Amino acid sequence: MKKIEAIIKPFKLEEVRDALSEIGVSGLTVTEVKGFGRQKGHTELYRGAEYVVDFLPKMKIDVVLADEIVDQAVEAIIKAARSGKIGDGKIFVMPVEQVVRIRTGETGETAI
Repeated sequence: MKKIEAIIKPFKLEEVRDALSEIGVSGLTVTEVKGFGRQKGHTELYRGAEYVVDFLPKMKIDVVLADEIVDQAVEAIIKAARSGKIGDGKIFVMPVEQVVRIRTGETGETAI
């Protein structure tokens, strides 16, 4: 099993969710986060005053999957989240040792 963490632009969330649903992903967790990468934020003008926005709004998607569909999921996220502009995000894939469904006590891939 693997955990995929994807940091994407907020307006791409629905497209990514739909792309993951199409390949059979049945559940995911979404968190509103803030951060910056190479773009290092930007400046905005508000009521005549210029200020720096260091941390940009992003969405973090967490999903745990069987090893067999991880590559498909990564490709689906890339296709759906890519705009071709700086700040499109990152995808992290890491191993998961154990999963337990609290309600039933199921473990392993049956708990996903």
